[in-house]
Amino acid sequence: MESKNPPNIITLVKTKFALYLPLIKSLQTGLLLLTGVTGYMSARCPVLPWSTFIGLICSLFLAISGSTVLNMVFDRDIDARMSRTADRPLPAGRISVKEALFLGLILSFGGLVWSFLLSFLYGIVVFAGLFIDVVIYTLWLKRKTAWSIVWGGVSGGMPILAGRALGLGELDIIGCLLSLSILLWIPTHILTFSMHYYNDYERAGIPTFPSTYGNKNTRLIIALSSLGVAFSIALGLFFLGLSWGYLRLLAVLTVGMLGLVLVSIFRPSVSINFGLFKYASLYMLSSMSMVLLGVL
Repeated sequence: MESKNPPNIITLVKTKFALYLPLIKSLQTGLLLLTGVTGYMSARCPVLPWSTFIGLICSLFLAISGSTVLNMVFDRDIDARMSRTADRPLPAGRISVKEALFLGLILSFGGLVWSFLLSFLYGIVVFAGLFIDVVIYTLWLKRKTAWSIVWGGVSGGMPILAGRALGLGELDIIGCLLSLSILLWIPTHILTFSMHYYNDYERAGIPTFPSTYGNKNTRLIIALSSLGVAFSIALGLFFLGLSWGYLRLLAVLTVGMLGLVLVSIFRPSVSINFGLFKYASLYMLSSMSMVLLGVL
């Protein structure tokens, strides 16, 4: 009887990559990485030296991916009870907890070490983002209070603050305003999903704003957060000194945001709420693009 040949290294790598990719939430990681690059470019353009720029991308990717994997490990029981997440690799049993935990720790450690090698201040900000996300948000508050999303937002705002801190060598008001815009954008995402998947979150026993304060108040918070996003980005880009052409375009987009906010408050509906969420995401992406183009 012939023995089976062991899988070659290429097949093994492809198999592992297919398992690990969902663990890092590639779209979310990519968006946060983009904000970090935007923060750096807003302070240092043209990008010099290239070694620092590449180090920024690699260190942020490792740190963000690592924290996301660790979140997956600690939330695996929650994911198993929610229909939209039950098929993720951990709750579905396609990867072991030990392997995922090891992966998350290695990625996080590698990202932090690389960050501190680039700059102590940069390393501190990256560490703060990872610590807040994994320890404060996921392990401590997520299962206890709906307000945990504030800390999730703070963590999400760290990459752009870290990127600007690396470029400048210090923290400044522009970096804080850009970070604040990310913090305020995140509720428009999480709260919209918490209303849409209300039964999932109830089944998992996770406190949310809809279950704690009702849909009406949740929509109001989403509307106010969206206005906060527009205000903080507009102020940040104004202080950054972008040309009036970009600022006028931002003003037009802001008027659209204001219109959707008013409609969502006075004529609320599921479609309007999702429209505001999608528009706020487009607004954020457009603003980041303006920063990148405006400083070139």
